[in-house]
Amino acid sequence: MLRLLDNKLPGTLFILGALIGVANVAYADAIVKIDGSSTVYPITEAVAEDFQIAKKGAVKVTVGISGTGGGFKKFCRGEIDIVNASRPILKKEMDDCKTVGVQYVEMPVAYDALTVVINPRNDWVKIITVAELKKIWEPAAQGKITKWNQVNPAWPDGTIKLYGAGADSGTFDYFTEAIVGKAKSSRGDFTASEDDNVLVQGVASDKNGLGFFGFAYYVENQKKVKALAVDGGKGGILPSAKTVEDGSYQPLSRPIFIYVNIKAAEKPEVKELIEFYMKNAENLVKEVKFFPLPAQAYTTNLEHLNKKKVGTVFGGQPEVGLRIEELLKREASL
Repeated sequence: MLRLLDNKLPGTLFILGALIGVANVAYADAIVKIDGSSTVYPITEAVAEDFQIAKKGAVKVTVGISGTGGGFKKFCRGEIDIVNASRPILKKEMDDCKTVGVQYVEMPVAYDALTVVINPRNDWVKIITVAELKKIWEPAAQGKITKWNQVNPAWPDGTIKLYGAGADSGTFDYFTEAIVGKAKSSRGDFTASEDDNVLVQGVASDKNGLGFFGFAYYVENQKKVKALAVDGGKGGILPSAKTVEDGSYQPLSRPIFIYVNIKAAEKPEVKELIEFYMKNAENLVKEVKFFPLPAQAYTTNLEHLNKKKVGTVFGGQPEVGLRIEELLKREASL
């Protein structure tokens, strides 16, 4: 089944009500509520779609896209069962969950390569360094660094138009931590959106556009935007399955997650969805153009759920440059 990323709708998406074609009054009570990251959305949406088909309308799954931060706010108020997260849970969110007694199982589901993109008509940038990206995006750049040649004198005197994730986005948190050195530290004079398709369209329509978003949205829009090789100190590296898996695409490779409310997982529909998710994750992650984890990672996630191993292997602080093997080692030690 072909998955299209450009059909993402704002707010909560009720998936497959019409497609299933089954008017089953009983399943109105069996609802799994998910919200959060727009980056993780395509994976979870694909899982939800196939799960609802498998359940023949017995369970409804809703998937929202309020951003990682927005999703955690709802999750830590007990309003949703699962949160999609493009970064690990932060200390404040851990405290918020603790305050209301929400315990959670942390489940890495894939790797992503945050992709820096330009308009295809841009013929002056092929490689961009982390230092150049910082010069563009740091707070001190606001209102001052507005031209390409202010970043690199070899580039033209055109006005840079910036597009990036909104402040409630885990992608925004990760990008600013990786590039600027502090999460949420950024200039504010750019077009921000939680909807990656808005960012794609912005860069695609502006010769001087530059933006960033998850790899899957780049792959789906390669005719509209062009990826830049990022030089983190070892030469320009383009995002790809190989460079993510071997750890060379740094510092913009990152794990992405779901967090499951352990109390909600006592409901059969939630537990069944998670089991379906982990058993089908490898294929569905590939299908929507992310990078799957080794099979053992998904097995470990289910073991943690069944043994009620709650909490996070991260310290509530942003972390950059974590390689796949290190992530798996940490999660196995929980």
